[in-house]
Amino acid sequence: MTFSRRELLRSSACGFGGLALSSLMADATHAAKPPAARPPAAKPIAGADSASPLAARAPHFPARAKRMIFVFLAGGPSQGDLFAPKKYITEKHGQAIDSPVGDDGQLRVGVAQFLPMAPVAPVRPRGQSGMMISDLLPNLAGVADDLCLLRAMVADNKAHAPASLQFHTGHIAEARPSMGAWFSYGLGTQNQSLPSFLTIHPPGDGRVFGAGFLPAIHQGTPLRVPRNESEVAITDLRDPNATPDAQRRRLDFLQGLNRRLLNRVKADSQMEGIIESFELAFRMQAETPALVDLSGESKKTQDMYGIDGGPSDVNGRGCLMARRLSEAGVRFVQVTIGGWDHHGDIRAALPGSCAGADKPIAGLIRDLKQRGLLEDTLVMVSGEFGRTYWSQDLSGTNPIVKHGREHQQESFCTLLAGGGVKPGFVHGETDDFGYRPVEGRVHLHDLHATILHLMGLDHEQLTYPHHGRDYRLTDVYGRVVREILAV
Repeated sequence: MTFSRRELLRSSACGFGGLALSSLMADATHAAKPPAARPPAAKPIAGADSASPLAARAPHFPARAKRMIFVFLAGGPSQGDLFAPKKYITEKHGQAIDSPVGDDGQLRVGVAQFLPMAPVAPVRPRGQSGMMISDLLPNLAGVADDLCLLRAMVADNKAHAPASLQFHTGHIAEARPSMGAWFSYGLGTQNQSLPSFLTIHPPGDGRVFGAGFLPAIHQGTPLRVPRNESEVAITDLRDPNATPDAQRRRLDFLQGLNRRLLNRVKADSQMEGIIESFELAFRMQAETPALVDLSGESKKTQDMYGIDGGPSDVNGRGCLMARRLSEAGVRFVQVTIGGWDHHGDIRAALPGSCAGADKPIAGLIRDLKQRGLLEDTLVMVSGEFGRTYWSQDLSGTNPIVKHGREHQQESFCTLLAGGGVKPGFVHGETDDFGYRPVEGRVHLHDLHATILHLMGLDHEQLTYPHHGRDYRLTDVYGRVVREILAV
């Protein structure tokens, strides 16, 4: 199959961003010319270096966190089973009750009658803080006093795709820049041989780690965790048939053609992204392979993450890789752990999901803390929404012991740790049905405003001009949740 130049550039615009993870280029004399100028932020950050789109930039004010790791529990974990049990629900288990929802006009599939369903396993107070955590998460329970639990999170859509898009980008429908892209744009990277935004086992929808209308260099670079020696974390990172000098000559030739085209059209953000991504990909070849190779980690460390061939092995490798990349200077790392969409038989399914995530997440927090990194690394753990406290039976015939739970965007739980949040702290509460917030309500826009604040960014000042107005991660909403900030 052959491609025209235009087809090649169009099809590779995003893919080449994924190559960026190293550099055979140690000599600065090989550096390429800077790309054409990009549209500036409406309110530029002081200290920005316009010569490089990923140069480290000064925050708006002193930051509590220098980097962020986001563990995304795709599918929507059940907060009632894991962090926020309700006495009324447990007492009424299996007994039909009046609908706590009211006539909201939403179709609730598989909910012919409202049957409260008690937690799958006991949920108990943990640590000195007394934070409620399920027996299904024994390792996370062991770090309860390092966690900040938001129990009244609110999103705006109950379907997976738009809810996930909103959690990552602030909007339920448009292809706007993701959290990691905004962090990259606002702060740059601390390591010029690595991207500022990496996503490990990303969700299938590329919009959730895309750059949207920001320069393409800020999009997330996808990685996968190799399961054996034949797999690689980043495909096509190396060319075994060419020396570094030969690769550099090829790249210089291609970049020359790209810049000729860019000079002719004057402004093309996609082409600028291609030029920048090619250079970053070339630089990354030297540093990345060592970072994604976990064989040098001690047996004790690997055990702490659950890297033992069992159900937590792949997720443990992903979380350990996130720590290594963050420590190396990547500004925003995301790890996706799927398997939380429990519409049926949650009693059988939830223990397995927890077994795959408990050690990796707790190990990440412990490892960061013992290395002195937790205090300036913000860790966030959340799904795109939660699940109902009443049961769902898609078959219409199963006994309650085989029921699952429906999506619930009206309230759910999010965990934070490190990076300037209060440790061992619980914020927010919902009604007796676990349905609507009654205090400490935190909308996704508020969460985004708060994590930007912890990274030293004012969510109202971090803007980008697009289609005639200034855009931001929080759109025209959001407040910093100061109640959860450490003194």
